[in-house]
Amino acid sequence: MMKNVYSVGQVNTYIKHMFTQDFLLQRISVKGEVSNCKYHSSGHLYFTLKDSIGTINAVMFAGNRRGLKFQMKEGDNVVVTGSVEVYERDGKYQLYAREIELDGAGSLYLKFEALKRELEEMGMFAKEYKQAIPRFARTVGVVTAPTGAAVQDIRNVAARRNPYVQLILYPAQVQGDGAAESIINGIRALDAFGVDVIIAGRGGGSIEDLWAFNEEEVARAIFECSTPIISAVGHETDTTIADFVADLRAPTPSAAAELAVFDYYACKAQIQDAKERLFLLMSQKIGQERMAYEHLKTKLGYLSPMGRLRENRKYAADLEEKLLGAMERALLSKRHRLALLSEQLEGLSPAKKLSRGYAYVSDAAGAVVTAASDVSIGDVLNIHFYQGAVKAKVTEVASE
Repeated sequence: MMKNVYSVGQVNTYIKHMFTQDFLLQRISVKGEVSNCKYHSSGHLYFTLKDSIGTINAVMFAGNRRGLKFQMKEGDNVVVTGSVEVYERDGKYQLYAREIELDGAGSLYLKFEALKRELEEMGMFAKEYKQAIPRFARTVGVVTAPTGAAVQDIRNVAARRNPYVQLILYPAQVQGDGAAESIINGIRALDAFGVDVIIAGRGGGSIEDLWAFNEEEVARAIFECSTPIISAVGHETDTTIADFVADLRAPTPSAAAELAVFDYYACKAQIQDAKERLFLLMSQKIGQERMAYEHLKTKLGYLSPMGRLRENRKYAADLEEKLLGAMERALLSKRHRLALLSEQLEGLSPAKKLSRGYAYVSDAAGAVVTAASDVSIGDVLNIHFYQGAVKAKVTEVASE
């Protein structure tokens, strides 16, 4: 009985065609943990997806890297969308990625980044729209949960820094369904009430816990608020959209209270110190002016105003005499130079030379003739004398 024998290449090609014809494998999303992640110098990205059951090799070619919105690394839980195909040369199948997204919290992170870019392009983070936090606020509005560490921290810091500042709490829901609407209502209510500054925030938590402060509606409420707002969401490492839109970002609720409530006791000490320094400076200034007054008084006693007047008059007369002498010398020098120039001009005068019997000759066109070789027999020449001129016809030319 004859057997059909196939080459390795034929088998691999057949299997590849089977994968290609499977519609599910041409557009599939696979979830798993990233391992063996390597960014090749060519721009391709090679990695392995694994879970508790198995692994699958994957590659994202450089041309598809625009489908990767973050820096993927070992241990990331991701959802990879692409196709499963066979690499004929090695006879192995792998996942060819076209899009990669972080799983779970990662999708929220991508949503956060997208909204951040959108609002930034709209100018809602621009410094030009930031309001200055009043230095001496008397009423501070707080939008946060009525229970918890955040509100207690704000109360403790405010009481320590300034017992005369009034805190007005709007008890808001800061997590879960309806949290964004509650925060917005709190901001608008305190803005309408007319507090000097508003603190909006809560304690730390996961990105899901803090998500209400990443909602676009909350960002717009902060941006449109006429009262300066300090954001105080989470811990120092937590960052929300509200932090970018707010007029000032505090790393923690306690830090927000430090920024909003001025230190009464430190301010009082500064005023007292300024008062003492002002008194000292005034005393020194009065002493200096008194010494200057005594000096002028003594000087006025031995300096006669009439004597100073005569001295100044004599000084003015000396200056006048020096000025007149300088003017005379300048005029004499100019007259002498004028006479010299006049003599030189007289010596160079053409009329003067003609008066001595000289004449100058020009041709019919009026051009000056200076050499016998410039004329021919029969030419008409103009001969100019000191008084008058004549026309002459050349009858003979004598060259040297």
